[in-house]
Amino acid sequence: MASIHRTTMTPSKLELLTGWLPKQSWYAGSGEAPDLVKAGGFRLDDPEGEVGIEFMVVADTSGQEPVAYLLPLGYRAEALEGIPDEALIGTSEHGVLGTRWIYDGAHDPVVRAQLRALLRGEAEPQQQNVSDTPDPTVVVHGTGPGQGTDVRINRVLRASEAGQGSPARLVAGWTWPDGTAVRGELATVTPR
Repeated sequence: MASIHRTTMTPSKLELLTGWLPKQSWYAGSGEAPDLVKAGGFRLDDPEGEVGIEFMVVADTSGQEPVAYLLPLGYRAEALEGIPDEALIGTSEHGVLGTRWIYDGAHDPVVRAQLRALLRGEAEPQQQNVSDTPDPTVVVHGTGPGQGTDVRINRVLRASEAGQGSPARLVAGWTWPDGTAVRGELATVTPR
Protein backbone atom coordinates (compact mmCIF):
# COMPACT_ATOMS: atom_id res chain seq x y z
CA MET A 1 0.00 0.00 0.00
CA ALA A 2 1.06 3.57 -0.64
CA SER A 3 2.84 5.55 2.03
CA ILE A 4 1.90 9.16 2.65
CA HIS A 5 5.00 11.27 3.22
CA ARG A 6 4.70 14.24 5.59
CA THR A 7 6.80 16.64 3.54
CA THR A 8 6.67 19.60 1.20
CA MET A 9 6.05 19.86 -2.52
CA THR A 10 7.38 22.92 -4.35
CA PRO A 11 5.35 24.19 -6.07
CA SER A 12 2.38 22.75 -4.19
CA LYS A 13 -0.35 20.77 -5.90
CA LEU A 14 -2.82 23.64 -5.47
CA GLU A 15 -0.34 26.10 -6.99
CA LEU A 16 0.12 23.87 -10.05
CA LEU A 17 -3.62 23.30 -10.39
CA THR A 18 -4.36 27.05 -10.17
CA GLY A 19 -2.45 27.58 -13.43
CA TRP A 20 -3.63 24.41 -15.17
CA LEU A 21 -7.35 24.33 -14.34
CA PRO A 22 -8.52 27.48 -16.24
CA LYS A 23 -7.05 26.04 -19.47
CA GLN A 24 -9.41 23.05 -19.40
CA SER A 25 -12.52 23.01 -21.60
CA TRP A 26 -14.68 21.89 -18.67
CA TYR A 27 -13.53 24.69 -16.34
CA ALA A 28 -16.68 26.48 -15.13
CA GLY A 29 -14.96 29.61 -13.77
CA SER A 30 -15.26 33.16 -15.03
CA GLY A 31 -11.84 33.20 -16.66
CA GLU A 32 -10.17 34.76 -13.64
CA ALA A 33 -7.58 32.80 -11.72
CA PRO A 34 -9.28 30.22 -9.52
CA ASP A 35 -8.95 30.39 -5.74
CA LEU A 36 -8.62 26.70 -4.87
CA VAL A 37 -9.04 24.93 -1.55
CA LYS A 38 -8.72 21.22 -0.97
CA ALA A 39 -12.21 19.82 -0.36
CA GLY A 40 -11.79 16.03 -0.29
CA GLY A 41 -10.61 12.98 -2.16
CA PHE A 42 -9.04 9.57 -1.83
CA ARG A 43 -6.15 7.50 -3.17
CA LEU A 44 -5.73 4.23 -5.02
CA ASP A 45 -2.69 1.98 -4.94
CA ASP A 46 -0.67 1.19 -8.05
CA PRO A 47 -0.09 -2.61 -7.94
CA GLU A 48 3.45 -1.99 -9.24
CA GLY A 49 4.14 0.70 -6.61
CA GLU A 50 5.47 3.15 -9.20
CA VAL A 51 2.68 5.71 -9.70
CA GLY A 52 1.06 7.74 -6.96
CA ILE A 53 -2.69 7.91 -7.59
CA GLU A 54 -4.88 10.57 -6.01
CA PHE A 55 -8.44 11.64 -6.75
CA MET A 56 -8.48 15.18 -5.36
CA VAL A 57 -11.59 17.29 -4.98
CA VAL A 58 -10.92 21.03 -4.96
CA ALA A 59 -13.37 23.87 -4.49
CA ASP A 60 -12.90 27.06 -6.48
CA THR A 61 -14.06 29.97 -4.35
CA SER A 62 -13.29 32.75 -6.87
CA GLY A 63 -16.90 33.11 -8.07
CA GLN A 64 -20.15 33.98 -6.32
CA GLU A 65 -20.76 30.30 -5.56
CA PRO A 66 -18.00 27.72 -5.04
CA VAL A 67 -17.54 25.08 -7.73
CA ALA A 68 -16.17 21.60 -6.92
CA TYR A 69 -13.88 19.81 -9.37
CA LEU A 70 -12.60 16.24 -9.40
CA LEU A 71 -8.95 16.10 -10.38
CA PRO A 72 -7.52 12.60 -10.78
CA LEU A 73 -3.74 12.89 -10.44
CA GLY A 74 -0.88 10.58 -11.35
CA TYR A 75 2.49 11.24 -9.68
CA ARG A 76 5.50 9.81 -11.53
CA ALA A 77 9.28 9.73 -11.10
CA GLU A 78 9.78 10.21 -14.85
CA ALA A 79 7.96 11.88 -17.72
CA LEU A 80 5.17 9.80 -19.27
CA GLU A 81 5.58 9.15 -23.00
CA GLY A 82 2.84 9.01 -25.62
CA ILE A 83 0.19 11.23 -24.07
CA PRO A 84 -0.89 14.78 -25.00
CA ASP A 85 1.36 17.58 -23.73
CA GLU A 86 -1.59 19.24 -22.00
CA ALA A 87 -1.96 16.17 -19.75
CA LEU A 88 1.10 17.32 -17.79
CA ILE A 89 -0.10 19.51 -14.95
CA GLY A 90 3.48 20.31 -13.98
CA THR A 91 6.54 19.15 -12.07
CA SER A 92 7.14 19.57 -8.38
CA GLU A 93 10.02 18.92 -5.99
CA HIS A 94 8.91 16.41 -3.38
CA GLY A 95 10.83 16.66 -0.11
CA VAL A 96 11.43 12.89 0.05
CA LEU A 97 11.01 11.51 -3.49
CA GLY A 98 12.60 14.30 -5.56
CA THR A 99 11.15 15.55 -8.83
CA ARG A 100 7.59 14.38 -9.52
CA TRP A 101 5.82 14.71 -12.85
CA ILE A 102 2.15 15.32 -12.06
CA TYR A 103 -0.34 14.28 -14.74
CA ASP A 104 -4.06 14.61 -15.30
CA GLY A 105 -5.08 11.08 -14.38
CA ALA A 106 -7.66 11.00 -17.18
CA HIS A 107 -4.66 10.56 -19.53
CA ASP A 108 -2.50 8.35 -17.29
CA PRO A 109 -2.94 4.65 -18.15
CA VAL A 110 -2.18 3.46 -14.61
CA VAL A 111 -4.67 5.87 -13.02
CA ARG A 112 -7.37 4.88 -15.53
CA ALA A 113 -6.69 1.15 -15.03
CA GLN A 114 -7.00 1.46 -11.27
CA LEU A 115 -10.22 3.48 -11.55
CA ARG A 116 -11.65 0.72 -13.74
CA ALA A 117 -10.47 -1.87 -11.18
CA LEU A 118 -12.18 0.09 -8.38
CA LEU A 119 -15.46 0.13 -10.32
CA ARG A 120 -15.17 -3.65 -10.82
CA GLY A 121 -14.57 -4.19 -7.10
CA GLU A 122 -10.91 -5.16 -7.66
CA ALA A 123 -9.27 -2.18 -5.92
CA GLU A 124 -9.83 -0.63 -2.51
CA PRO A 125 -10.01 3.15 -2.01
CA GLN A 126 -7.52 4.50 0.51
CA GLN A 127 -7.64 7.51 2.82
CA GLN A 128 -6.24 10.59 1.11
CA ASN A 129 -3.94 11.65 3.95
CA VAL A 130 -3.28 8.50 6.01
CA SER A 131 -0.99 5.63 4.97
CA ASP A 132 -2.36 2.10 4.59
CA THR A 133 -5.92 2.99 5.64
CA PRO A 134 -9.01 2.07 3.60
CA ASP A 135 -11.60 4.79 2.98
CA PRO A 136 -15.07 3.27 3.55
CA THR A 137 -16.78 6.54 2.56
CA VAL A 138 -15.88 5.95 -1.10
CA VAL A 139 -18.63 3.68 -2.43
CA VAL A 140 -19.17 1.88 -5.74
CA HIS A 141 -22.80 1.20 -6.67
CA GLY A 142 -23.23 -1.58 -9.25
CA THR A 143 -20.39 -3.26 -11.14
CA GLY A 144 -18.44 -2.51 -14.26
CA PRO A 145 -16.95 -1.53 -16.60
CA GLY A 146 -17.13 -4.43 -18.97
CA GLN A 147 -16.99 -4.89 -22.71
CA GLY A 148 -18.70 -2.12 -24.64
CA THR A 149 -18.49 0.35 -21.75
CA ASP A 150 -16.13 3.05 -20.63
CA VAL A 151 -15.61 5.22 -17.55
CA ARG A 152 -16.64 8.87 -17.53
CA ILE A 153 -14.95 11.07 -14.92
CA ASN A 154 -17.24 13.81 -13.65
CA ARG A 155 -14.96 16.85 -13.59
CA VAL A 156 -17.48 19.41 -12.28
CA LEU A 157 -19.16 17.84 -9.25
CA ARG A 158 -22.76 18.19 -8.15
CA ALA A 159 -24.01 17.23 -4.71
CA SER A 160 -26.30 14.28 -5.46
CA GLU A 161 -26.12 10.53 -4.97
CA ALA A 162 -29.06 9.81 -7.27
CA GLY A 163 -28.17 7.27 -9.94
CA GLN A 164 -28.80 8.26 -13.51
CA GLY A 165 -29.16 4.87 -15.17
CA SER A 166 -25.48 3.93 -15.08
CA PRO A 167 -24.65 0.24 -14.47
CA ALA A 168 -21.96 1.40 -12.03
CA ARG A 169 -21.05 4.65 -10.36
CA LEU A 170 -18.49 5.93 -7.89
CA VAL A 171 -19.81 8.07 -5.04
CA ALA A 172 -17.73 9.98 -2.50
CA GLY A 173 -17.91 13.10 -0.39
CA TRP A 174 -16.28 16.49 -0.14
CA THR A 175 -16.65 19.53 2.09
CA TRP A 176 -17.65 22.96 0.85
CA PRO A 177 -15.61 25.92 2.17
CA ASP A 178 -18.45 26.78 4.62
CA GLY A 179 -18.04 23.34 6.24
CA THR A 180 -21.07 21.66 4.63
CA ALA A 181 -20.34 18.00 3.86
CA VAL A 182 -21.92 16.63 0.67
CA ARG A 183 -21.67 13.55 -1.56
CA GLY A 184 -21.91 13.08 -5.29
CA GLU A 185 -21.00 10.94 -8.31
CA LEU A 186 -17.30 11.15 -9.17
CA ALA A 187 -17.36 8.68 -12.07
CA THR A 188 -19.86 6.54 -13.97
CA VAL A 189 -19.75 3.63 -16.37
CA THR A 190 -21.16 4.61 -19.76
CA PRO A 191 -21.71 2.81 -23.10
CA ARG A 192 -18.95 3.33 -25.66
